[in-house]
Amino acid sequence: MTAALLTRDRRDVLRRRIRIVVAITITWNVVEAVVALLAGRAASSAALIGFGLDSIVEVLSAAAVAWQFAAPDPERREKVALRVIAVSFFGLAAYVGVDAVLSLLGLREPEHSPVGIAIAALSLGVMPFLSWFERRTGRELGSASAVADSKQTLICTYLSAALLAGLLLNSLLGWAWADSVAALVIAVFAVREGIEAWKGDVCCAAPVGALTGERAADACADACCAADRS
Repeated sequence: MTAALLTRDRRDVLRRRIRIVVAITITWNVVEAVVALLAGRAASSAALIGFGLDSIVEVLSAAAVAWQFAAPDPERREKVALRVIAVSFFGLAAYVGVDAVLSLLGLREPEHSPVGIAIAALSLGVMPFLSWFERRTGRELGSASAVADSKQTLICTYLSAALLAGLLLNSLLGWAWADSVAALVIAVFAVREGIEAWKGDVCCAAPVGALTGERAADACADACCAADRS
C-alpha cells in the first residue's frame, strides 16, 4: 500500500502512532542522555559522552518529527524536519570525533563505568523495538522524515553495542583505547546517517524508498533523480 492509496482514517491512525512513538523516544533519550553524560564525565569516557550526545541528537530528531506531525499537513514540514535531523547528526560527529582523537592522544584516560555499561545494555533492549515500530509506520504513511528518525533510533542500537564493547574491554582487559575506538564508530555512523537524512528529500518521487533501500535510486524518473545519477 502506498501513501497515496491510504484512507483518511488510516492516515490519522498512522500519524497518531508516530506521535506516540516519538513521545516515548524523546522521554527515553532524555533519561539516557542525562545518565550517559554524567557517567561519561565522571569516567572521562569519550564514548559515553558521545553516546549521551547522540541521545540528545535523537531528542532533537524526534522533536523535529513531532513538530512536523503536529501540523494539519505534515508533508509541508518534511523538508525542514529532515534538515534538522541531518544537521544534528553532523554536529554530533564533529564533537565526538574530536573528543575521541584527544583521548587516543592520551590527553584523558577513561576509567571504569558500571553505570555506563548498564545504560548501554538497557538501550540495546529498548531501541530496536522503537526503531522497528516507527520505521514500519513511516513506510506505510510514506514519510521520509519518520523513516529517517527511525534510522536515527536504529543507529542508537549499533552505538549501544559499540559502547558496551568499548566499556567492557576497558573494564575487563584495561584496554583504554577501546573507549576511543567506540567513540569514533559513533562519529562515522553519525556522518553517514546525516548525509542520508540530508539527501532524503532530494528524490521527490520516492524519498522513503531511497532511505529504506527498498527501491533503487534509478526507479525514480523525475528531474532531481536524473541529476543525482549523473
